[in-house]
Amino acid sequence: MNHSSLLFLRAFWRDLTAILLLTILLPVSASAVESNVRQSPRATVSLVSESAAVTPGQQVRIGLRQRLAPHWHTYWKNPGDAGSPPNIEFTLPEGVTVSDIAWPGPDRFLIGPVASYGYEDEIVFPMTLTVPQTAQPGTRLRIEAYADWVVCEKECIPEDGKFRLDLPVEANARAADESILAAFKTADVRQPQTAPWKALLTTDGESRLKLLVEGEGISAQTVQSALYFPETWGVLDHVADQTLQVEEGRLTLSLVKGQSFSSEPSSGLLAVTDGGGEKRWFALEVQPASGSAIGTSGMANTLALWQMALFALIGGLILNLMPCVFPVLAIKATAVASMSGSDHREVRLSGVFYTLGVLAAFMALALALLAVRAGGMAVGWGFQFQSPLFVAAMCWLMLAIGLNLSGVFEVGSSLAGAGQSLADRKGHAGSFFTGLLAVVVATPCTAPFMGAAIGSALAAPAFYSLVVFAMMGIGLALPFLLLGIFPAIAQRLPRPGAWMVRLRQAMAFPMYATAAWLVWVLTQQAGESGLRMVLAGAVLVGLVAWLAGLSQHGVKRVWVPRGLALLGLAGLIGLAAALHYTGPSEVTARQQTSPNAEPYSAERLAALRAEGKPVFVNMTAAWCITCLVNERTTLSTTAVQQAMQEHDVVYMKGDWTNRDPAITTFLQSFQRDGLPFYAFYPAGKEPVVLPPVLTQAIVTDTFRQ
Repeated sequence: MNHSSLLFLRAFWRDLTAILLLTILLPVSASAVESNVRQSPRATVSLVSESAAVTPGQQVRIGLRQRLAPHWHTYWKNPGDAGSPPNIEFTLPEGVTVSDIAWPGPDRFLIGPVASYGYEDEIVFPMTLTVPQTAQPGTRLRIEAYADWVVCEKECIPEDGKFRLDLPVEANARAADESILAAFKTADVRQPQTAPWKALLTTDGESRLKLLVEGEGISAQTVQSALYFPETWGVLDHVADQTLQVEEGRLTLSLVKGQSFSSEPSSGLLAVTDGGGEKRWFALEVQPASGSAIGTSGMANTLALWQMALFALIGGLILNLMPCVFPVLAIKATAVASMSGSDHREVRLSGVFYTLGVLAAFMALALALLAVRAGGMAVGWGFQFQSPLFVAAMCWLMLAIGLNLSGVFEVGSSLAGAGQSLADRKGHAGSFFTGLLAVVVATPCTAPFMGAAIGSALAAPAFYSLVVFAMMGIGLALPFLLLGIFPAIAQRLPRPGAWMVRLRQAMAFPMYATAAWLVWVLTQQAGESGLRMVLAGAVLVGLVAWLAGLSQHGVKRVWVPRGLALLGLAGLIGLAAALHYTGPSEVTARQQTSPNAEPYSAERLAALRAEGKPVFVNMTAAWCITCLVNERTTLSTTAVQQAMQEHDVVYMKGDWTNRDPAITTFLQSFQRDGLPFYAFYPAGKEPVVLPPVLTQAIVTDTFRQ
């Protein structure tokens, strides 16, 4: 063998040895960074780690790395019209955990008539791996995974692979090499940020939506383009254009509804490209709203606090004129008359204590609504009148007040000789409880301006709700309070005399009328059994009032009428307990549904709209006087009935006399919590909300439009 041959053999063995060493050692060094690779003409996929070595208790990011051939793409968790997101299943050592994928922000790919959400070139789907504290340095953590994914260009190819990643456990962690860290950075630059803005998704016609985003930092300079990516499939038509409008502090995206659109709250990403071409993704918690609720601000269910308070104040003022409050006006009129000739201080204190009573009642209602809302129960304004026990108690109270005004008995007459200070205290207490009563009987009537304020308040933070309810109370109490602030008005009242006794007796009859109305309401709720119990209770109230009057008029054995009165009160308590367990009347729906109206159901409404039928929905209750007035004066008239027939309008009626979750859900979809409520659904269009107080012209004009 010559010298040249020897040199050749020596070089051959040297190169072979180097190749063998690299073959043996390379997987050892690479195993701490990247797993085995699954390669196809379309994608190169592996499992990678951000650390070449880990320590006990460490949290380290691992990820499914995809390097895609040109023009091929893979998918986000909502893939759009085609494709499927990557799925990965792990086999892990004891004590090791891996989080869900922290999805990077996607791009949109338009291919003919379809659109997809996903990624091109290279992407890493990062996850967080937690190393157990019990891991021993010098050992290895074997991470095994099975993954499947889909890659698409003009066609879509499903792929899968098994991966194994061995992570050495050492005393000190070591970072992976720059190529792996650079791969993770491709995902990091796409990680969504929490949006500092409010987002609202509203309907805009039968097939369109508007995404309204408001907040600081939005301008024509900071938002050059924007795309919305809903996390739920089918919310949008993925391929449709998203038309952008940008104003200072606000952007609007005009979207097209998808086949699975729902009015429920949803999450998604807003991809924003600024004037410098930098693209960022923001995570949005998108709240829904009815298209009819969009106001000039664009975000009706997030009214500013001052707007809520103003509407609530106006609503409280108007509430003084509503028929629900009329019986209490009798008490207020009597109280005003009794102030005639009083000094200025007494007039002021009477107004102040009445206002305090109103505010106390409104705060109690607000706290009750907030407590029930926190417990997850859907309630609405006037909800207490859905309880037969409450209605019966109010009936008996109104009857007792009427008997007191008629002179059958006196409240607190035994304290008359206890001194002028106690008499004064009695008068202020009367003003306070008059305010309480005014609020209790006012709640069935929701005046104009109150619906939006109440709906916004119940959807807003608790502090907002309390402010709004307080302003409603101030509005209700304001007329009476002004009498105290400006005593000159009270001084112009007629002087005391016999007319005051006659006025007091006359004012008993609105109390009796209210009691009779409440008897009818209870009959709608609890049927004949409830009617028997409330009438029996009325007899007991009359008996107790008469016995109380006897004991106040100097009978020799005072303990006899008083003892019998206590027995009568015990009987009332027994009737109240029985009413608590009385179920709803089975004939309520039949009695409350007009002959030409069909009962409301969400399914029937959806079916009628799908058929292209116009629908008029009337939400009412037996305890809502405004509802009954509207039905008698407007909805049951010949003109309105003929208009329904001419325009082929289907009349649906929902009865909320007793609690009905379906009706509660319907009302809250319009950000409303009270009655009356009327909505007209034109064929193929979004609903139109009518005002709470109807006229024939309002209804017929709505049908024509």
